[in-house]
Amino acid sequence: QVQLVESGGGSVQAGGSLRLSCAASTPTFNTFAMAWFRQFPGKEEEFVAAISKFGVSDYAESVKGRFTIFRDDAKKSVSLHMSSLKSEDTAVYYCLAKTGALKWGSDEYPYWGQGVQVTVSS
Repeated sequence: QVQLVESGGGSVQAGGSLRLSCAASTPTFNTFAMAWFRQFPGKEEEFVAAISKFGVSDYAESVKGRFTIFRDDAKKSVSLHMSSLKSEDTAVYYCLAKTGALKWGSDEYPYWGQGVQVTVSS
């Protein structure tokens, strides 16, 4: 069982920045693809960004150029640097993990963090 613990959520004004972090409990973190999804009230989770075990990243069109995903295999962590935040980025953000290849559907990831709230005020 892999435990994921997110941190770094909070409130920020539009145009500001936040960094989310996710710490994983598994010693084989370097074999996992990691992803961030977000959920708006009353809607299903939406893909935000992902990074493969090789460090190849991908982003949703809505966040390209504004968000950056990083992984640190030594620290067994992944982070999401968010800049130029908009009110429409307000959501609960989840860290997800899976072994094998990077995927874009949340149902492909068996391990989820508890979620952190990000609120962007305009």
